[in-house]
Amino acid sequence: MKKVGIVTGGTTKFTKTDISIESLLVSAIKQIFDNSSNLSQKDVDVVLTSTNANNKYLANITSELSGMAPKIAHSVESLCNSGTNCIVSAYAYISSGLADVALVAGAEKTDSPGLVLDWDKSRGQYKHPIYWSSMFTSAHKRKFGTTLEDLAYVGANNHRNALDTPYAYFEKPFSVEEIMESKPLTENLRLLDCSMPCNGSAAILLASENVIKNFCEQPIWMTGIGQKAISASFTKNDDLTSMKSTILSASDAYKMSKKAAEDIDAAELHDAFSICEIIELEDLGLVPKGEGGSYVRRLYDTKDRKINPRGGLIGTGHPLGATGIAQTIEICQQLQGKAGKRQIDGAKTGLIHNMSAAATSSTVLILES
Repeated sequence: MKKVGIVTGGTTKFTKTDISIESLLVSAIKQIFDNSSNLSQKDVDVVLTSTNANNKYLANITSELSGMAPKIAHSVESLCNSGTNCIVSAYAYISSGLADVALVAGAEKTDSPGLVLDWDKSRGQYKHPIYWSSMFTSAHKRKFGTTLEDLAYVGANNHRNALDTPYAYFEKPFSVEEIMESKPLTENLRLLDCSMPCNGSAAILLASENVIKNFCEQPIWMTGIGQKAISASFTKNDDLTSMKSTILSASDAYKMSKKAAEDIDAAELHDAFSICEIIELEDLGLVPKGEGGSYVRRLYDTKDRKINPRGGLIGTGHPLGATGIAQTIEICQQLQGKAGKRQIDGAKTGLIHNMSAAATSSTVLILES
């Protein structure tokens, strides 16, 4: 099985500006060719698009618009978890020997059909993600004494980190107090506890060990992959203070990479809502169970950027199909020492956690320099 590395990535500005999804994808793909030495359109064997707008033949359209005619072109849809699922699909094509170079591009519009599913609408009152996140928050508060102020520290930290991310949707910080006073959506959830749907695209280039040095001098290697789909219904979680698919995915990714939680220098976590980051910190083994709330306070007080150095989904915005790819690009830049003001000193091993719909499915990736 071939070793697979990441060459480079490109990300558009995350906005609410009206722009076609095709234009978003092409803009991110153009950055791949601008950033990769010696790469030409004919080198690309696989083009995969990550999006919930999956009725548009986007992989083939964007290939044509970008001057590519790959062996393989198709889309991957798995709600918010689409981006990393797409990257894993590209990894599989390369590691199996079916391809040497794969380009993955993800994009979403503000009105993505993945925001509220027909499946959820059919089941009545809990059709919107704010309800499951509120239930997770309530359960964690009861069991571990987590407070709404703890959640506010997640948002305050991620908004502060996002100030150094050029493509971030938000361009101003929010204090703990401002988040606490933002509009209440449920008993346990305020507006600024939520990530923001927006327009945006991200693209990333993967290549086999046989050819990767033709395109870059400092590849980042994919050494661990874990994936798990539990169900389509968040109530299948045994315990709403935890995310079973995340625990199982992390276990597989650590095992494959021969790494452990204590080896992680930088992590991108799927903070669709503030409570998600707190639970994920615990389920990924980065902190003991029940200590996620106190840990995010320490991150804020010490200005430690180990967790969500680009600002997470809350700070940068959440264009569903692009999110997992943008997370992966951030970890690559950290491990290459190219993260600018966001740089974590000495980062050698990174983790990406991407999930869908209350972690009914999760993907965990481990990357190494």
